[in-house]
Amino acid sequence: MRCVPLFLLLLLSACQANLPALPEWQSPLGREHADLGRIRDLRSGEWLAPAQLLERLAAAPRVLVGEQHDNPDHHALQVWLLQALATRREQGALLLEMLTPDQQGAVDAVKARLASGQAVTDLQGELAWARGWDWALYGPLVRHALRQPYPLLAANLEHGEMMRIYQEQPPLAGSASTAAPVRQALLRQVREAHCGLLPESRMPAMLAIQQQRDRRMAEALLAAPLPALLFAGAYHVRRDLGVPLHLRDLGGEAGTQVLILAEVGKRVTANQADFVWYSAALPAQDHCEKLRQEPAR
Repeated sequence: MRCVPLFLLLLLSACQANLPALPEWQSPLGREHADLGRIRDLRSGEWLAPAQLLERLAAAPRVLVGEQHDNPDHHALQVWLLQALATRREQGALLLEMLTPDQQGAVDAVKARLASGQAVTDLQGELAWARGWDWALYGPLVRHALRQPYPLLAANLEHGEMMRIYQEQPPLAGSASTAAPVRQALLRQVREAHCGLLPESRMPAMLAIQQQRDRRMAEALLAAPLPALLFAGAYHVRRDLGVPLHLRDLGGEAGTQVLILAEVGKRVTANQADFVWYSAALPAQDHCEKLRQEPAR
């Protein structure tokens, strides 16, 4: 058995003691899985304590965190990350896929009101929060971020921008994000997400929207105060498909770290992320059946 020097154990214990308590698991499945709550450095294969993960993320100028949107444990871990990283360094900015530029003015105004001690009774309404993002899941994160000294920034496209991209399909500059294997993999993901129900004629437009959303997130990260942190869907932050490729095309990938929050049993590889943190899981849902029924409504 490998022995760990006592002074290292004491140092690790002291680092852990300064951190906020980890949240309790909320999702019902995977509670007995061997990997539940474990964090892996995908490059070295090393299993990490939360304090070790923080030390590695704290040194990065940009950190991308991928979530499963409907998993409450991922949202709780994101709040924990914000609180815990604050014990290691000052945060420059937090960016959210769930916010669009037309909401930025409201975000800034609400933030200023809260900073001055004013009450905001209908935060969801004041922010014009989109119904597609479950406020019950995102509300605690947004409330926390709005009370912090660093800016909370939009990282997505507005609806009008997406409609124009759908119609015009503007080309992307750069070789990393436009490589044929990347586009082919994203097309497969779009097909699967829409359960094969989209006509092939619409696929190029849907791919263009997906990639332009990733490009916007990369541009927003490059414009944000450092160190910058992005919370987005797992596909958006993947090194082999998403925002990191656009950062490379824009010349700003250096030092970026990618953490994917994944339900136990799901595979995450070293070409997709730098770290994975395994959470409890939700029951599988057949969203395809719902999509098949929608035209009949």
